[in-house]
Amino acid sequence: MKLLSKFDQLLWRLLTFVGILIVARILYSGSITSLFLVWNIFLAWIPYVLSRFFMAYRKKQKWKQFVLLGTWLLFFPNALYIVTDLVHIDRESMVPWWFDAVLLFLASFIGIVLGFVSLRKAERYLLSYFSQKIVSFQITLLLFLGSFGVYLGRFERWNSWDVVHNPLGLSVNIMECILFPVENYRVWGITLLFTLTFYVLYFFMSNLPKAISEMNNTGR
Repeated sequence: MKLLSKFDQLLWRLLTFVGILIVARILYSGSITSLFLVWNIFLAWIPYVLSRFFMAYRKKQKWKQFVLLGTWLLFFPNALYIVTDLVHIDRESMVPWWFDAVLLFLASFIGIVLGFVSLRKAERYLLSYFSQKIVSFQITLLLFLGSFGVYLGRFERWNSWDVVHNPLGLSVNIMECILFPVENYRVWGITLLFTLTFYVLYFFMSNLPKAISEMNNTGR
């Protein structure tokens, strides 16, 4: 019996490579600032792990399913958030900018893959209850909420733990964005841009296996 799936094996190889790059950067620069990527990748891993329980929880009580789905949604933006770590590319750093670009790109790629795989599992779970049209809308909504979470994390500096540590402050910030959309047009502009970007990427990655299969079958 295999302890790890083929996907997990590939993922661990990619993580190992990123880990080597992080260690190399630390040794070269003498700075441990790049360790934030380890933490961000760990947070991106949480929704992926939680999503593996979706189908198993179908037979459990409804409230347990809601708790699982809610917890997954709470951490889901962390997987998408890593894309914004590209802002850390610094041409003035003693580390070559192209090295940081590769490192941050790979970390972002891992986050996107983990996020989209977990979203795909959520989609299959939802399809066991709803029609394809309803689920398509739900997936778009989840990407919108995830994108809003990315905004809250990158620009407002909130994180998933603040739901427990500072729920009042987080709630007030969210309500201000909702109640005053015109004044907060930047919030919704950024959120919409991320939503469209993630939707296109998710649609592409979801249909890529089928496209490759058709290409192999037709010889084109």
